[in-house]
Amino acid sequence: MTDTLEIPGYKAGTWTVDPSHSEVGFSVRHMLISKVKGKFEKFDATFVTAENPLDTTVSASAEVASVNTNDKNRDGHLATNDFFDAPTFPELTFVSTGVRQEGGDFKVDGDLTIKGVTKPVTFDFEFGGFGTDPYGNYKAGFTATAEVDRNDFGVNWNAALETGGVLVGDKVTITIDVQAVLQP
Repeated sequence: MTDTLEIPGYKAGTWTVDPSHSEVGFSVRHMLISKVKGKFEKFDATFVTAENPLDTTVSASAEVASVNTNDKNRDGHLATNDFFDAPTFPELTFVSTGVRQEGGDFKVDGDLTIKGVTKPVTFDFEFGGFGTDPYGNYKAGFTATAEVDRNDFGVNWNAALETGGVLVGDKVTITIDVQAVLQP
């Protein structure tokens, strides 16, 4: 028998993303010397919290064509088959397979699908807390991060540099900052 984890302010129910207070972003090494950051402007997620927080489920998606790296030419290239192939694979998706606690840290395991390839990924989960906004909405805040190898998902375009190395790094850090709203 599993004990129910106690978290102050926790409520079971269905939660949706507040898009004006949330962001789905990523960063990747550029020329091996710096990082390029980007985000998806259009995304959605549903969280169903159970009586036991460790039984919570998550399903999320991001619209590939909404990628924004503050460079329209790069964003256009990312939408091509060299990277995400937005016309063929218009969404990235994540579906949780479990939530667990390791020491004082939480992990969310699940299946991430990019460019039609699904791989298991674990997000480190940092809980921000709960609160009621001025309009009476009950909200939760958190950040989830994971590192993936883009080649595992068939996103493997690159260019060699004259100075050695390559233009785009293999490791991509995904950072999801969410403020979610408990649905009535």
